[in-house]
Amino acid sequence: MNTQLLHDIAFYGLYVAAFFVTLISLERWIFFNFNVRHAKKLVEMTADTNIDKLPEELLSQDKVVSNALREFLAAKPTLKNHIDVEDCVETVYISQRHPLNARLWLLDTIVTAAPLLGLLGTILGIIETFAVLAQSGISDPVSVSKGIGTALYATALGIGVALYGLLFFNSFNEKVERINDQLKILLLRAGMEHK
Repeated sequence: MNTQLLHDIAFYGLYVAAFFVTLISLERWIFFNFNVRHAKKLVEMTADTNIDKLPEELLSQDKVVSNALREFLAAKPTLKNHIDVEDCVETVYISQRHPLNARLWLLDTIVTAAPLLGLLGTILGIIETFAVLAQSGISDPVSVSKGIGTALYATALGIGVALYGLLFFNSFNEKVERINDQLKILLLRAGMEHK
C-alpha cells in the first residue's frame, strides 16, 4: 500500500475542502446580506402600512421575503377563514426554508469531515514514519522527525479547515434565524390584514 499517495490525497482533500468552504461562504454571505437587508426594510415599512400597499418594486424582487409575500398575496383571495389563513402562512413559511438553508449542509459536512480527514492524514504519516523506522532503524532521525511533522501538519490543517468552516456555518445559521423571524413577522401581519 502506498501510504505516501494516500497521505497526499488526504492533504489535497483538505485543500479542496478549504476551497469549497470559501466558495460556499462567499455565495451565502452575498445571499444573506441582501436578504437580511431586504427583509429588514420590508418589516420596517409594514409597521406603518398594509402589506397590500407595499411598492411593487419591493415585492417583485427575487428575495426570500418578497417571494413569500407574493405567494401569500396570490393565495389570499382564496382564503375563506382564519384556519385557511394559518395554513397558508405556514405553507408559505415552510416553502421558503429551502432557499435559506441551501448549501449549508455542505459546510456542515466539511466541518465534520475535515478533522477526520486530517486525522487520517496523521495516521498515514505515522505509518510512513514507522515504515522508515523499520527500514533504517533509529539511525535516521531526520526521516523520523519529518514524517511525524508532516503527520501533525495534517491534523492541524484538518482542524483549521473545520474551524474556518464552523465560523461561517454558525454565522449563516444566525442569519437564517434572523430572516425566518422577519418572515414570520411579515406573514403574521399579512395574515392579520385578511378580512
